[in-house]
Amino acid sequence: MSESAPVLLHNEHYPTSTSVDAFRHRIALVQQRIDQACLRNGRASGDVRLLVVSKTFGTDRIRLAYQAGCRLLGENKVQEAERKYEELHEELPDLQWSVIGHLQSNKAKSVARFAAEFQALDKLKTAETLDRRLQIEGRSLDVFVQVNTSGEASKFGLPPEEVHDFVRALPQFSALRVKGFMTLALMDADPERVRPCFVLLRQLRDQIRNDIGHAQDMCELSMGMSGDYEIAIEEGATVVRVGQAIFGARSTPNNYYWPEAQLETP
Repeated sequence: MSESAPVLLHNEHYPTSTSVDAFRHRIALVQQRIDQACLRNGRASGDVRLLVVSKTFGTDRIRLAYQAGCRLLGENKVQEAERKYEELHEELPDLQWSVIGHLQSNKAKSVARFAAEFQALDKLKTAETLDRRLQIEGRSLDVFVQVNTSGEASKFGLPPEEVHDFVRALPQFSALRVKGFMTLALMDADPERVRPCFVLLRQLRDQIRNDIGHAQDMCELSMGMSGDYEIAIEEGATVVRVGQAIFGARSTPNNYYWPEAQLETP
């Protein structure tokens, strides 16, 4: 296996993009690193989709990213994503939104109305509510099953041992197009501590596709962020979620986006 780039954990590695040219430059740099990681591992660069993540950044910066070519942006918090959608959808009607953070059932109506993709499905109750709202809206939605591969209590996602049964239950929700799996890796500067999270998700996907007949189309693996996406590509990622390496450093820590599950409002 080729030597991995180090995992980047500190915000100072990510300069701020404040112009269209800056966004174009940083998107090109990330895409170049994606292409190189694919080449090192015998994969075609087209095998990996770059999802640019705009969470915490305002609509002025999003307009610049749009001018630089972004047409699908990732957001963690539903209320934040919906607010941006409401402000921009008439001005930029082809700009779409991927919700990549935990979804409470009472926010499913919003996601069913505006999202193009949902990457954090980890409860049957959420699947049921989202499916019902999508039926009302007369549309379907691409979804990913979120798996907690790091074993950290602070992160959402299904425990790996529960994923088979969860996937077996999904065909009843006809408005959900289940594309694959998503995970958040361990936040650690050592690539070899991060890598097992990605290996586990790939192995789990392969097992499920082998064991469950209706899971054959669940081939996507959304894994890897600004600090570790090259390692994720080495282990089979088909989607990488990159924000800070393109938009610049955030003022909030990463764990702001996966608060303790027990604090969730019912």
